[in-house]
Amino acid sequence: MFPSLKKILRFLVLGLTLAGPGLFGGPAPFIGKAWAADPPFTVSGVHVEASGTSSSEAYNTALGEGRPKAWTTLFRRLTLQKDWARQPELDAAALVRISRGYTVANERRSTTRYVADVTYSFNPDAVARLLQGAGIAYSQGSARKIVIVPMSPNFALNAWAQALATESRTSVIPFSLAENADAATLKDVNFDSANFNDVAAAARRANAPEVALVQVVNAAGKLVVNVRRLGSGESAVKASADVPLVGGNPSATYPAAAAAAINTIEDMWKSRAAIDYRQRGLLTVNVQMRSLEQWGAIQTALGAVSNITNVTVNAMDIGYAQISIAYTGSSDQLREVLGGAGLQLAPVRGQSAWTLAMNGGPP
Repeated sequence: MFPSLKKILRFLVLGLTLAGPGLFGGPAPFIGKAWAADPPFTVSGVHVEASGTSSSEAYNTALGEGRPKAWTTLFRRLTLQKDWARQPELDAAALVRISRGYTVANERRSTTRYVADVTYSFNPDAVARLLQGAGIAYSQGSARKIVIVPMSPNFALNAWAQALATESRTSVIPFSLAENADAATLKDVNFDSANFNDVAAAARRANAPEVALVQVVNAAGKLVVNVRRLGSGESAVKASADVPLVGGNPSATYPAAAAAAINTIEDMWKSRAAIDYRQRGLLTVNVQMRSLEQWGAIQTALGAVSNITNVTVNAMDIGYAQISIAYTGSSDQLREVLGGAGLQLAPVRGQSAWTLAMNGGPP
């Protein structure tokens, strides 16, 4: 039996009230507000030291010299490696304009010298405008967790695994390393033929949607690092890198090989997540929700996604809404970003339609 018109209208009015100003019923924001708290825009551990004719001069010089180092780290964190040579050159005043502030730790100073480790915070909106103006595609928001499965050549928790664990700690991606608890399901995994079902148990344990098989192979004068990224319902993506041996010693080369592996995985993620803001699209999406509260949560999550420029509610019923989403970038990138915001955007098989639900919501 269909619900009464009064119930539908009450649900619609309350739902739109929960949405508030912003994407739903108001002007589209230039950049999503959720970026204000995103870890990717904070660069920590920048070591600075400088001398001057006074303590304050040394202090200002050190902080000024650390800011371009932090900007380079941030730029490389957000952009594809092929675009690193296009990094905008910013003078001291321009760097201050895109900055939000800084904090210091391990501070040591004298009357003529200053030493510290500084954390620099950048303004997400200002950085976005700068990169969009330069026509540089960049990732936004936070990456979803990826489980690393160290292989040498098969699954093993050894010195190679330790090198990967150490290198992954400073990555923009929240990695999780496979553990002894995963050994039973991973010991027979074949790098070249594995699919997501073969590693799904390790992914579930870590509450991660993706797994990266990271294999190191000792070759003539080098280590070959192979990466195979597996996701549920997705085709495997593979990449490799060669790392010259350090002093002819594979173990001594593991840190450099691990850095190459993590950079490769990050570039795989950025290739999908880096938004080209010159590309635009529009999707009509059927939204499924269990309650009015969940509808409000979905709207809040949509409003926090920066490459969504506008959302229009076309129709609504109890447990269902149809919306139009205007966005920048590709539909695959939109799915990636929405996944990081806790939403599942999926095409309907055999139809030119899409569905949206909270993670763990109605299928």
